[in-house]
Amino acid sequence: MTPAEIQQAVQQILSDIAPDEDMTTLDPAVAFREQIELDSMDFLDIVMELRKRYRVQVPETDYPKLISMNSTVEYLTPLMKDL
Repeated sequence: MTPAEIQQAVQQILSDIAPDEDMTTLDPAVAFREQIELDSMDFLDIVMELRKRYRVQVPETDYPKLISMNSTVEYLTPLMKDL
């Protein structure tokens, strides 16, 4: 997957988890939690969806790398390049 495809996939996961939020206005450089209502369970849902949909394992030590769209795409790009 390309970085643009990964961003689109992450946006879809976020839309599924927080359906009342407008994902089109997300600033990719700003933390998700500063822009949309996400609690710790929602964050775990994001990680679980990445595993379920794309078989991407994100160790707990890497959770801080999924703070914003930019950092998430940067982290996932090498993991999802062959999908």
